[in-house]
Amino acid sequence: MPFEFIDRTGSTEPSHKAGAPVVIAKEAIDAEVARLAALPAPANGRRVSMISNPESGIGNALAPGTAVSLCVLNPGERTKPIRHNSAQVNFCIQGGGTSIVGGKTITFEQYDVWNTPSWTVYEHINDTDAIQVRLTYSNSALLEKMNVHVVDETVTANAGPSDPDEGDHPPQSKNPFGTFQLTPDGAYLMPYETLINPEVVPHKPLHWPWKLVKEHLDKLAALGKSYVGRRLYLLFNPATGRTNGTTNNFFATMTIRPPNITDKPHRHTAAAINYFFSGSGYSMVDGTKYTWKSGDLMLTAPGWAIHNHSSNDESVYELTIQDSPLNIAMGSLLWQEDLKHPMEALGATGGFSTNREVVGKA
Repeated sequence: MPFEFIDRTGSTEPSHKAGAPVVIAKEAIDAEVARLAALPAPANGRRVSMISNPESGIGNALAPGTAVSLCVLNPGERTKPIRHNSAQVNFCIQGGGTSIVGGKTITFEQYDVWNTPSWTVYEHINDTDAIQVRLTYSNSALLEKMNVHVVDETVTANAGPSDPDEGDHPPQSKNPFGTFQLTPDGAYLMPYETLINPEVVPHKPLHWPWKLVKEHLDKLAALGKSYVGRRLYLLFNPATGRTNGTTNNFFATMTIRPPNITDKPHRHTAAAINYFFSGSGYSMVDGTKYTWKSGDLMLTAPGWAIHNHSSNDESVYELTIQDSPLNIAMGSLLWQEDLKHPMEALGATGGFSTNREVVGKA
């Protein structure tokens, strides 16, 4: 039979069991970069290794909904144009170069971040004299699990994003059939004509240069040890609206941890992946200690795992990718900022505050 009934009558749900953290050491990353760089140039130009965690299932992911790729370009190389219905956050960890995304040219340096919107043509160029290394974070893993990841490698170079007002796409206008209220408490009916022609919220390729971000981030170091929040900035894409994202699936945050700072333990249903690019320290995750250093990549917070981070006697800089925006959109972002206080569903029931006004403004 192509289906089965699974009787859950009277059953209680098993308790949640968080996944395990994963640390990918700098030495392993460096060795894989060297291996990729030594390969003959591929026809499509893409020297890529997926960083796969078997516990994350289909999609060659590091966390269940987050695929992470290690991408290398030798000097003078260029990738072939491509597009797909997954969106990406790109992070240059070595070298520099140029990306052309939806017709926009982005010149990037080490530790710069930029996004690739879904179904947008892009290519990467190494127009420098050094090896270019990028980490690419994608929701392709989630789409692979849904069996709907669509990739188009037949596109034309440097094509801009599709315009809903051109070509075969009719301009959007108010539907004459209309959406109307059905019940006094707010249930509506929407016609098919509106269903297949929703409002377009354009996602642009945006660039967050590290040199500019760092100027603002370093000011947060002035927040003393009594500060109860995390010293970070979200690389915010306004197109994500209330879900506070860099893409519709992920937020990317840049964090500074002054020397000998320990965060308060907390947890959230979103999974977090950190790349530490300066300093060293350790994370406590569900009672186990994991050490890390500059150049390490880590699945630091599997969904709903209790965790906190500590810096050693030097400042730490890190990029965090977390699938909070997706969870906010689904209404599933449970967050417990203080384990002594109740959890909230961020964006659905409430949120939290810090003591920044008391300890000083940066």
